[in-house]
Amino acid sequence: NARGAESQMALFTQRIDHRSEHLKSKKKDHGTEKALLDLVGKRKQILDDLRTHDIDRYRAIIGKLGLRK
Repeated sequence: NARGAESQMALFTQRIDHRSEHLKSKKKDHGTEKALLDLVGKRKQILDDLRTHDIDRYRAIIGKLGLRK
Protein backbone atom coordinates (compact mmCIF):
# COMPACT_ATOMS: atom_id res chain seq x y z
CA ASN A 1 0.00 0.00 0.00
CA ALA A 2 1.59 3.23 -1.17
CA ARG A 3 -0.07 5.39 1.47
CA GLY A 4 -0.03 2.88 4.33
CA ALA A 5 2.75 4.54 6.31
CA GLU A 6 1.15 7.97 6.01
CA SER A 7 -2.23 6.79 7.27
CA GLN A 8 -0.66 4.77 10.09
CA MET A 9 1.40 7.77 11.21
CA ALA A 10 -1.65 10.03 11.16
CA LEU A 11 -3.66 7.52 13.18
CA PHE A 12 -0.88 6.90 15.70
CA THR A 13 -0.27 10.64 16.08
CA GLN A 14 -3.96 11.31 16.68
CA ARG A 15 -4.15 8.54 19.29
CA ILE A 16 -0.93 9.75 20.96
CA ASP A 17 -2.28 13.31 21.15
CA HIS A 18 -5.57 12.08 22.63
CA ARG A 19 -3.85 9.99 25.30
CA SER A 20 -1.42 12.81 26.12
CA GLU A 21 -4.32 15.18 26.73
CA HIS A 22 -6.04 12.58 28.91
CA LEU A 23 -2.91 12.13 31.02
CA LYS A 24 -2.64 15.86 31.69
CA SER A 25 -5.74 15.64 33.88
CA LYS A 26 -5.43 12.00 34.99
CA LYS A 27 -1.78 11.71 35.98
CA LYS A 28 -2.25 8.41 37.81
CA ASP A 29 -3.86 6.55 34.88
CA HIS A 30 -1.03 4.08 34.37
CA GLY A 31 -2.93 1.99 31.82
CA THR A 32 -3.22 4.98 29.50
CA GLU A 33 0.41 5.84 30.16
CA LYS A 34 1.50 2.34 29.11
CA ALA A 35 -0.70 2.49 25.99
CA LEU A 36 0.82 5.88 25.14
CA LEU A 37 4.36 4.54 25.43
CA ASP A 38 3.46 1.54 23.27
CA LEU A 39 2.01 3.82 20.57
CA VAL A 40 5.05 6.08 20.61
CA GLY A 41 7.29 3.02 20.25
CA LYS A 42 5.29 1.66 17.32
CA ARG A 43 5.29 5.03 15.59
CA LYS A 44 9.04 5.31 16.10
CA GLN A 45 9.62 1.85 14.59
CA ILE A 46 7.65 2.74 11.47
CA LEU A 47 9.39 6.12 11.16
CA ASP A 48 12.83 4.51 11.57
CA ASP A 49 12.00 1.96 8.89
CA LEU A 50 10.67 4.63 6.57
CA ARG A 51 13.75 6.82 7.13
CA THR A 52 15.94 3.87 6.17
CA HIS A 53 14.05 2.99 2.98
CA ASP A 54 12.45 6.21 1.69
CA ILE A 55 13.89 9.43 3.13
CA ASP A 56 11.67 11.68 1.00
CA ARG A 57 8.43 10.08 2.27
CA TYR A 58 9.85 10.19 5.81
CA ARG A 59 10.52 13.94 5.54
CA ALA A 60 7.08 14.55 4.02
CA ILE A 61 5.33 12.68 6.84
CA ILE A 62 7.14 14.36 9.71
CA GLY A 63 6.60 17.74 8.06
CA LYS A 64 2.91 17.14 7.48
CA LEU A 65 2.30 15.83 11.02
CA GLY A 66 4.55 18.39 12.70
CA LEU A 67 6.73 15.80 14.41
CA ARG A 68 10.05 16.87 15.85
CA LYS A 69 12.79 14.80 14.29
